[in-house]
Amino acid sequence: MHTDSICTKEKINSDLKIGIKKGIPICLGYIPVSFTFGLMAVNGGLPPWFPIFISITNLTSAGQFAGLNLILQNSSLIEIGMTIFIINIRYMLMSLALSQKISPNMSFAKRALISHGITDETFAVASMETEEISFEYLLGLIIGPILGWTLGTALGALACSVLPTSIQSAMGIALYAMFIALVIPATKHSKKIGIVVFIAVLLSCAFTWIAFFLTMSSGWKLITATILAAGIGASFFPVEEEPK
Repeated sequence: MHTDSICTKEKINSDLKIGIKKGIPICLGYIPVSFTFGLMAVNGGLPPWFPIFISITNLTSAGQFAGLNLILQNSSLIEIGMTIFIINIRYMLMSLALSQKISPNMSFAKRALISHGITDETFAVASMETEEISFEYLLGLIIGPILGWTLGTALGALACSVLPTSIQSAMGIALYAMFIALVIPATKHSKKIGIVVFIAVLLSCAFTWIAFFLTMSSGWKLITATILAAGIGASFFPVEEEPK
């Protein structure tokens, strides 16, 4: 019994250390992007604690930037909620996929805790594991990204009063770089994804430049473009099931 207890503790510590180690690169990658988020929030007139609070309670880069833009435009709560839901619905699918790889005996409280740290990057790392994923591994994996995202936001929010205006404006390009980094690799591997992205871009341009849509708020433009592009993609390019 004593030997089994020691082996269990060693396994827990090992899984935690492995998770932390794999989360460090994600942590470092999050800092410059979240720095821009904190900078943009304070530049928009929000107090420094506000973007930091958002980053602690949310870990969704695209959702946070979109939500911030709508908050600064005084959009309605329904519009903000719908936009964030559409952008973040992918996390539901990621969580469902990871639920197949974790122990069925894991408690609800532990599942709820690790779900807070599921992002595109942590999901990609965790999904590559071939064996059953432990709670300790996932906890170690998400600790770094959560701390990195929050730290970057805090640095950006506090740096707003130090950096010159020209540099603050230039930092906004990090947001576009992040989206390009997410989209380009996927389009290289799949022409279908590239077509859907192109359709989304066309719809977004139409909603921005065609006079008929000028009265539509940016949030509803994003929601409409996303649903239409995804609907067209699902209709014309359905995912074929692999033969069993």
